[in-house]
Amino acid sequence: MKFKPLDSWNNQTGFRQVTILAAIFFILVLTFSIIRYESFLASYDHGLFNQVFWNSIHGRFFQSSLSSGASSASLIDRQLSSPSYIHLGQHFVINFLIWMPIYALFPSPVTLIVLQVALIAAAGIVLYLLARHYLSVPLSVMIVASYYGANGVIGPTLGNFYEHCQLPLFIFSLLLALEKQKWVWFWIFAALTLGIREETGISLFGIGAYLIVSRRYLRAGIALCVLSFSYVSLITNVVMPMFSDDNSRLYLANFFRKFVKTENPSTLELLWGIVTQPQIIIEVFFNDLERRIRFILGLWLPLAFIPVVSLPAWIMSSFPLLVLLVQVYNKSATSINTRYTLSVIPLLVYAVILWWSEHPERFKPRLHRFWIGCIGLSLLFTLTSNPYGALYFLSPYSFNPLVYQSLPEQLEHATDLQTVLKLIPQAASVSTSGYIVSHLSGRRNLIRLEVMQFRDEEGKVVDVDYALLDLWQLQQHNLKVPLDRGRVRGAVRFTDEALRNGSYGIAEVLDGVVLVQKGITSKPEVLAAWSKLRQEIQPLMK
Repeated sequence: MKFKPLDSWNNQTGFRQVTILAAIFFILVLTFSIIRYESFLASYDHGLFNQVFWNSIHGRFFQSSLSSGASSASLIDRQLSSPSYIHLGQHFVINFLIWMPIYALFPSPVTLIVLQVALIAAAGIVLYLLARHYLSVPLSVMIVASYYGANGVIGPTLGNFYEHCQLPLFIFSLLLALEKQKWVWFWIFAALTLGIREETGISLFGIGAYLIVSRRYLRAGIALCVLSFSYVSLITNVVMPMFSDDNSRLYLANFFRKFVKTENPSTLELLWGIVTQPQIIIEVFFNDLERRIRFILGLWLPLAFIPVVSLPAWIMSSFPLLVLLVQVYNKSATSINTRYTLSVIPLLVYAVILWWSEHPERFKPRLHRFWIGCIGLSLLFTLTSNPYGALYFLSPYSFNPLVYQSLPEQLEHATDLQTVLKLIPQAASVSTSGYIVSHLSGRRNLIRLEVMQFRDEEGKVVDVDYALLDLWQLQQHNLKVPLDRGRVRGAVRFTDEALRNGSYGIAEVLDGVVLVQKGITSKPEVLAAWSKLRQEIQPLMK
């Protein structure tokens, strides 16, 4: 009988432990994410990306009426949405082409949820292989546990589908290829990382800067910096403007307003503004300082604050982190639960691997227990922060005043919503609120309430066939997002006006859900139900 060498035995044990961690992460996060979706808590952006995928598999690549509704033409110039609008002018998400065959097999918003959780979970397996290049099995397992236990990983994964979910897998794969000196794979994953979104090259630039400063792979570092800078510059200044000027007008001009002087700035103009105005960087950082410090501490916490003493961590993360910290008018950029953390966390984790490779003797029981405590605290903060409402039945929306929603009550309302949704034909055009959007996004013409018109394929102004309101959220203790109160006010005003001029009638009223349909006369009992509901919510609309 042959016995396996101890190293081989330890490797198998470690890999088994990491696989168990990945499975636990996948099952729990996927379960909470699907409950969130089925509870009608997935918001506008999830529907937007589902519509992009749905249109693409039907031959209309990257088109979306929802994306049009979020464009500068719609939000700034007040133009009507168009189903032919191409999303690539807002964000250059060319990597979506990789995942479209999977979506074509299972065309549903749930497919994007599964894809996002699977990509984040798979990244942990690659991370273990990367850690094992330098570290012992116990240390490598702790690194992976830090990743899966990070608030900045769990929070974004519980939210809407975003392109950022590809970042950990591709960056960890790139770094593994680097350590193994598999240069063909290194450049393949560099290309895949760039294809995620127009600014993901900033994270690659950080890796290139580290390779240059450390002089480990000087030529590769220089090439990576040149490639990433060139790609970001080319895509944002040449390619994306071919589709629209949204990236410049919506994002650069708004989020970085203190650094630019024009209404349509380029990325090069923004870069020059940041480099030549360091005093504004300091001013911005100290504006809402507490929020920015909490954000940075949240990134460091699951890694036991080791990035604080790691020079590679400062070098690599400084570039993407600076882009987030200098945004004044985008608070989500410095929120630990948003997708933007995924541009920083893989770099911090890699830097921690490098630190432990130089200080393995410090992995003592006391520090081990402290590290476990940090991961536990990160998990606790994730629970209490209730990312995107995904943990609503475990953690209240608010403690003061106490606002809590039970799972049975939320799902009961979701069942009523589904009943009303079945009354809408698949080919019909619809205007609805953000939390319903994703459930109706597998169609060509879908726009955001309160707008009731859009431009069709020929550019003609057309009235939508249906409007769907969920006023249940406005009833006491059910309003989750303050912005929705204003939108529902507008929806109620529209309904009143539509009934007055006779262009629309009310087709159904059920548990605060109101379906408005073009060209019908409201039945007396349905109209009476609307009048009763209208009176109930009137005090809450003030």
